[in-house]
Amino acid sequence: MPTDVATKTVPPVQSEPRSKGERTRERLLDLTYEAVIRKGFAATSIEELVEAAGITKSGFFYHFKDKNDLARQLFERYAANNRGYLDDLTERARALSDDPLHSFLIFLKLYADDMRDHLTNMPGCFIAAVTSQNQSFDRDVVRMNAEGILAWRGRFQAWLEEIAKAYPPKREVDLTAMADAVLTLSSGGVTFAKALQDSDCVARQLLLYRESVRLIFAR
Repeated sequence: MPTDVATKTVPPVQSEPRSKGERTRERLLDLTYEAVIRKGFAATSIEELVEAAGITKSGFFYHFKDKNDLARQLFERYAANNRGYLDDLTERARALSDDPLHSFLIFLKLYADDMRDHLTNMPGCFIAAVTSQNQSFDRDVVRMNAEGILAWRGRFQAWLEEIAKAYPPKREVDLTAMADAVLTLSSGGVTFAKALQDSDCVARQLLLYRESVRLIFAR
């Protein structure tokens, strides 16, 4: 997800924090984000984050109450970035067409192109990493992850329901499953692409899904 876009799988570029303290906090969150994906949250220590950030341990606790607070703030930032990214792509697609089906197809093309352009630099899928490491996080983070996945579903299910009203499908179709497929292809595709070192993998899968949507609804 270029925002662990997928998932966006990689967070969008943020504006420069205003103060040194804010820059330090963002640096710690960046380091944790990559560490969670690359080796897991449980294997990431406060000591290594402090050393990598070039600060003291007291500096860490100035920004975060404990490691769980770090995880919660990291997920909050990720979720906000992800919403912003999807909102931006949706706005661009809707601006190019008032038709719900055509705008959704445009969205999928924009998303696929973005994944093709940015997947090489993505460390991995954050949602998949958090999900597979549920036991390493407290209940708040596990809940936030589930709510984030449901938000993905809700976003695309509402769009697909709008499409179905304008273009009744040729056969019965599970719109919830179709909505889930956007994140499933993104998240699973990033893992597949990383394993095979195939940076075009996710884009191909999204475009194949795009063609399926077109065939189901187009007259």
